Amino acid sequence: MRSFFTLSLFLLFALVTGCSLITLPYDVTKGVINGTVCIVKGTYELTAGTAKVLYKIGEFTYEVVRAPADWALTHEEIETIDGLPVKEAIRQGRVKDSAYTVHGKTYYPMSFEAAQNYSDEGIASWYGEETIRKNGYMTANGEVFNPGGLTAAHKYLPLPSHVKVTSIQNGSSVIVRVNDRGPFPCADNPGAGDRIIDLSAGAAKKLGFYEKGTARVTVEVVRLAKGYDSQ
Repeated sequence: MRSFFTLSLFLLFALVTGCSLITLPYDVTKGVINGTVCIVKGTYELTAGTAKVLYKIGEFTYEVVRAPADWALTHEEIETIDGLPVKEAIRQGRVKDSAYTVHGKTYYPMSFEAAQNYSDEGIASWYGEETIRKNGYMTANGEVFNPGGLTAAHKYLPLPSHVKVTSIQNGSSVIVRVNDRGPFPCADNPGAGDRIIDLSAGAAKKLGFYEKGTARVTVEVVRLAKGYDSQ
């Protein structure tokens, strides 16, 4: 009875403070630098407008930092998002599952509802080598790109999402925050667009393919609850 009363008070607090709870099959622990994180076992929320937030899912730690508007994009080849210039779409918060164009091709991301059942198997790579010795790159949803963090780029998942990536070769797994778009084909490597996910260098090291550059993996969405599109 007491735990029910405590949970009821928390849910009331969440409603009053505008928290939109996201249910996950993982324990999420609090670690806030600035902003509010609402915690129930297996639940968390990143409050809109937060400049910097740290949170954990199981053993993995994530840092979310909003990038300054004048920083370069990790993928300058993205031409428009939702019919707008990329920086303007980010400023207006019209990125999450909006269509976007790259080299004249339009990509149509999944809705948050459809993404809850997403899983795939294919080749993963890692990206951001050009940023390792530099600072100041922005992901497609306006976050600071951190090569050493646990993040990823995906062509079709809504931003942000969380996915569990598992190496088929060695069985190791990592949960990453999907906050960018890609991988895309390029003149030097037309086949790069066939890869299913691009990981940060930090995530590639966790899976053991940093040196090799690519690996065959499975990708499964960490189940999202309604309301996650508040981010």
